[in-house]
Amino acid sequence: MATIDDVRSRCLALPGVTERLSWQQPAWFARSLMARMWDDGVLTVKTEEREGLAGTDPETFFWTPHHDRSPLLVLVRLENLDPDELQELLLESYRLAGPVPPTG
Repeated sequence: MATIDDVRSRCLALPGVTERLSWQQPAWFARSLMARMWDDGVLTVKTEEREGLAGTDPETFFWTPHHDRSPLLVLVRLENLDPDELQELLLESYRLAGPVPPTG
């Protein structure tokens, strides 16, 4: 089972990611939003595999009608996700959020 502490540590380990509140909940940003927590242990991330993930594991991956206009966003029940799966999702979400380019 993945936790908010797993989300936080993995997000903040990525170059240029910052944490701030979004809708009064913890959220992580690269160039744009890459992940956001909800009160009920649900995480929003970006993925190009939304349909496939929800189709094979709807107990873990889903979206609401509000998210229909954002085809990259998927909601994830952390209690059903192991930390390795979380890492893969966060890396993809980071890539899609537009990682901060290195300086120098």
